[in-house]
Amino acid sequence: MTEPLSFPRQYARTQRFTLGAPRAFAVSPDGERVTFLRSRTEADRSHLLWVLDLTTGEERIAADPDALLSGAEEKLSAAERARRERSREGSAGIVGYATDAAGELAAFALSGRLFVAELRAGTARELAVPGPVMDPHPSPDGRRVAYVSGGALRVVEADGTGDRALAEPEGDQITYGLAEFIAAEEMSRSRGYWWAPDGTAVLTARVDESPVRRWWIADPANPAQAPAEVAYPAAGTANAEVGLVLLGLDGSAAPVPVAWDREAFPYLAQVHWSAGGPPLLLVQARDQRGQLFLAVDPGTGNTSEAHREEDEIWLDLFPGVPAWTDDGRLVRITDESGSRSLAAGQHILTGPELHVRAVLDIGEEDILVAASAGAAATLPETGEIHVYRVGYVTPGVVRISDTPGVHSAVRSGPVTVLTSSSLDRTSPLVRVLRDDKSPTEIASYAATPVLTARPVLERAGDRRIPSAVLLPTGYRDGDGPLPVLMDPYGGPHGQMVLSTQRTYLESQWLADQGFAVVVADGRGTPGHSPAWEKAVAREFATVTLDDQVDALHSLARTHPLDLGRVGIRGWSYGGYLAALAVLRRPDVFHAAVAGAPVTDWRLYDTHYTERYLGHPDEDPQVYARNSLITDEGLSGAASQIRPLMIIHGLADDNVVAAHTLRLSSALLAAGRPHEVLPLSGVTHMTPQEQVAENLLLLQVAFLKRSLGVA
Repeated sequence: MTEPLSFPRQYARTQRFTLGAPRAFAVSPDGERVTFLRSRTEADRSHLLWVLDLTTGEERIAADPDALLSGAEEKLSAAERARRERSREGSAGIVGYATDAAGELAAFALSGRLFVAELRAGTARELAVPGPVMDPHPSPDGRRVAYVSGGALRVVEADGTGDRALAEPEGDQITYGLAEFIAAEEMSRSRGYWWAPDGTAVLTARVDESPVRRWWIADPANPAQAPAEVAYPAAGTANAEVGLVLLGLDGSAAPVPVAWDREAFPYLAQVHWSAGGPPLLLVQARDQRGQLFLAVDPGTGNTSEAHREEDEIWLDLFPGVPAWTDDGRLVRITDESGSRSLAAGQHILTGPELHVRAVLDIGEEDILVAASAGAAATLPETGEIHVYRVGYVTPGVVRISDTPGVHSAVRSGPVTVLTSSSLDRTSPLVRVLRDDKSPTEIASYAATPVLTARPVLERAGDRRIPSAVLLPTGYRDGDGPLPVLMDPYGGPHGQMVLSTQRTYLESQWLADQGFAVVVADGRGTPGHSPAWEKAVAREFATVTLDDQVDALHSLARTHPLDLGRVGIRGWSYGGYLAALAVLRRPDVFHAAVAGAPVTDWRLYDTHYTERYLGHPDEDPQVYARNSLITDEGLSGAASQIRPLMIIHGLADDNVVAAHTLRLSSALLAAGRPHEVLPLSGVTHMTPQEQVAENLLLLQVAFLKRSLGVA
């Protein structure tokens, strides 16, 4: 008889219960098909391309990686592995695809080769082109497919003939059609080229990485292996030079460079090209306090200003904007009345009762958005995100999602695919709605966890900090106070307190090991108000740590928390916060596990770090007081010694291992005992099953030992 899996093994094997769940939806404009990705089983890493026929209700496989590769193992280029690291993609098979405007033809890369699938017919075939292939996209009319190979942007006819280069790199450090590191890691811009709506031209990014400082990431476990070269734009250093070029398909006309003041606005944040208007760019100043929305003349490459924004702290970027409506109005998300509001043209469409997070679709008369409760909401919904339809022809706001939880959607015409996560189910519920009615469900094959999370969501303290408290399964009133484990991310763009079951499964397992687990989203985390998010400007350390302490002490008044035994753990920014806690506030925190922590912000990238802390040359003291390795950062290190375990993947190219090594050296020089756990071959993600499982077990063992938990 097979022994049931432990939670750590199940959690790792199922990639946090994401395998088998449908994702990446596309709806055909005729309302007949929904295309999506899903693996066959709860533990199968390989995703297939599926089509749901809405006329019959039947699902069919449109492309099967095993069949297309004849069972051969996938081979990924270094560039493709880096691209997946930027998008935090840990699965295999078909991990992304793009369709033409009619939703008839899909294109995707598999093992560095180019494939297309006829979605109505249900057939898939390979196009023989030079590889390795990255990021293929069909033209809107479905006649051609563009893709990137060897840094060149190429195009091939949909029947496999006429393959040719549209733009080839002039040197080893130049690429066409790819997003640079900063765009992919920090701006959520994963693309580097965009088709004209009529399919006659392509607007492509030209990236020159030669100004960027080179770092070398070695694998100490394999000394015979050459270090990997990484162009890493650390805070205060040069970024890649990014431009745009308009390319015709027949090669008869010379490429048209797009002109804007790249010195004043070097960041190409977003690009949009639709039938609603000319190509639309969002470009940012390096300090991110100013940005321009620019319309491009496709004939000359000249740009004109469609809108300008400025903010004395910083300007955020949002999914789905900027864009045009069908009648040529500029759609954007802006700070208004203490919340994030939706604007179309000169009109603000939503008020302070909503905090708009993303634009999901722009229809003929309305805009589909994701939003949480705003500053003026009468009933704040802790951890909830809903889908709303906002009219711009006839004003009005209608909520589409009808149950508590976190919702998102994809729409085309009358058909909406609504994905809903909640506290009462572990796998998202995916419903296909026609005119918001008659739902059809898309099945999930995701695993059922061996435990059930029981978070209590509330707002803690005077600041009303969104928090979740989890106690051991079976805990009863009167069992007495429990040692506490704070389990935050706690930094910008990292909301952890969400009204979904799957969010808290790992925290519940940690609670079941004998802890009261607390997850708190302090200032800087998204989803509340611009002022809440911008409170961390120049003050990462003080603000985010203070809010963890405030939430802990407030929750201890109503929950069985033993404040004499408090541990904290986290990864990335959460790792920084965990190490910060035992170094700066050893009076509150008694042990910490810091995973992949940012310890010296001069070693982190430009766009993220300079947004919050400014350019390091402007005020070096800002970096000093937010660092873990300066004298100020280590000021509390010797006053009370607290156990600290630091974990870091040696192949991490986002938060490089130098962060942990420098912190360890500083702690050793300060006479501060600590433990370091290096992970050979592991990046900022930990997708390897055994590594992910054992990391959980080792962390719990360390925390139990350090806090005296039986």
